[in-house]
Amino acid sequence: MAENQDNSILRDTQDPKIGVYVCRCGGNISDYIDTEALAATAAKIPGVVLSKVNSFMCSDPGQSLIEQDVKSGKVDRVVVASCSPFLHEITFQQAVKRGGLNPYLYTHVNIREQGSWAHGHQGKDATKLAMLNIAAGIGKVRHLEALEKIRLPSHRRVLIIGGGVAGMKAALDCARRGLPALVIEKGDKLGGRTAVLHKTYPRGLSGEEIVAELQKEIDATDNIEVLTDTQVTGIKGFIGNFEITSTREGKEEKHHVGAVVVATGFEPYQPSDGEYAFGHQQVATLPDFMAELAKAKDGGAFQWKGKPVRGIAMIHCVGSRQCEGVQKPQADGQINDYCSRICCTSLLRTAVEVRERFPDTQIYDFHQDIRTYGRGQEDYYIRASELGVTFFRWDGEEPPVVAADGAKLSVTVKDLLTFGEELEVPVDLIVLGVGVMPSKIKDIVEMLKLPVGADRFIQEVHPKLRPVEVAVNGLLLAGTAQGPMSIEESLEGASAAAAKASILLAHDFTELEPFVAKVKTDLCIGCRACIDECVYSGAILEKTAERDGKQVKVAEVNPGLCKGCGACVAVCPTRALDVQGWTLEQFEAMVDGLTSDMELVEA
Repeated sequence: MAENQDNSILRDTQDPKIGVYVCRCGGNISDYIDTEALAATAAKIPGVVLSKVNSFMCSDPGQSLIEQDVKSGKVDRVVVASCSPFLHEITFQQAVKRGGLNPYLYTHVNIREQGSWAHGHQGKDATKLAMLNIAAGIGKVRHLEALEKIRLPSHRRVLIIGGGVAGMKAALDCARRGLPALVIEKGDKLGGRTAVLHKTYPRGLSGEEIVAELQKEIDATDNIEVLTDTQVTGIKGFIGNFEITSTREGKEEKHHVGAVVVATGFEPYQPSDGEYAFGHQQVATLPDFMAELAKAKDGGAFQWKGKPVRGIAMIHCVGSRQCEGVQKPQADGQINDYCSRICCTSLLRTAVEVRERFPDTQIYDFHQDIRTYGRGQEDYYIRASELGVTFFRWDGEEPPVVAADGAKLSVTVKDLLTFGEELEVPVDLIVLGVGVMPSKIKDIVEMLKLPVGADRFIQEVHPKLRPVEVAVNGLLLAGTAQGPMSIEESLEGASAAAAKASILLAHDFTELEPFVAKVKTDLCIGCRACIDECVYSGAILEKTAERDGKQVKVAEVNPGLCKGCGACVAVCPTRALDVQGWTLEQFEAMVDGLTSDMELVEA
């Protein structure tokens, strides 16, 4: 079969002239679905003037195929049947645009995730299902209209909520790009939790030193405004046009910004009373232990509450990687089944410091496994081993058991490193490697309508393709607001958020996708059903219009706030509303395609 199989039927028909392009996806589709039969069948559908198959439509040659067909005037509507639109919809829109066609005269049909990968075991029926989906796409594209992106005036200023290291870094990077930044921090100073850390990896600096470096740069930068002891108490608007209300000691102030970076940080897991004997005076969380370690004088044995400590047990995964039915749920009924990422390295770095500074104090490390995932972090594990740290490995469903009898403490574990032998280790102090939990920002989440994942952290659109964006345009994430991260990762995420903000606000206007509701004013009867149904405050308003010499009330859409959900369309009694790019007429044509009775044509 030729690489670009072409089932062209160049008819002398009126517009539209539809081109269908089917992707083999290197076998991901064609190994299970007869892509040649799809192209041959599509060529018989009225309005389709050519249909082609390519092994990789997303490749440069595949895109060029579409581009040249558009440039030559063969087609003025394009349907691509390939993988998920989340991966390559923009790719093909740009190919259509390079050919000189409006990019919204194109539609995407997913025959991989919703075809070969889901139904590949069904043989010819999978091909027929893919064909029906293509027929639906052809039906839709036949009724598409050229659209233009929505252009709205924009404030070229960024709000950063949270003044930890991620917020500080985001502000600096925005300012360096010429974008004024406003940092609002609820505490009395910048730096967040990093500021109190005695020592950090990989540079070995104290948290105070890291914060001081950032603070010095902020102080030397003109277009950064910092408000401490201040709460964000109100947010409304949309990308390019957010109105922020801040409150300090009862005094409110208004600010106008174009984008918002959420850098609200994290909170350490707080063990429940009795969890690994927590509450006992010789059981401490890692942050509390590190604070005491910072004040201790070197040499001999470490002192805890005035007494020498000969043995310390360090227990990993306290409040992380919890198992249903094993660990006690949180107040909201959930367990923390995620890995907090930074705990292993933090415990090992601390163990190394204790052994180097206090050689008479032995360290016993109890872990499920060691996850020192970052560059150079494995060195802490190697160094801890060289310094004589003793490691015990436990099964996730059988965590260590701590016994406390007065001042006597012991940890019992079924050690996988000794083939499940049950061992009891007496110690003088237990350090709990507590995990990372999201900050309590329910008010911010509700004001901004932020999506929250199963782990309770704010959820990005896509961890690889859109790692610092959320589903709400103009809202960005930095640092541990979106999940557990090291300081390095938080700073990198903050830089990414600043870069994205500078792209969004590169001009004094903002461009949005045109897929929003549109009112046909001549059909609107002013019943307000759409306004009452809309869940996005301010997205649909009432305005006065003139009709037949009279003043009447009609609906009006604010394109900056409309999300194109279509709820208003469903309740309109006169069909005065449609979502651009997804009109009722287009939906009806898609249904006709899905319910058509067509026979596959042999290629």
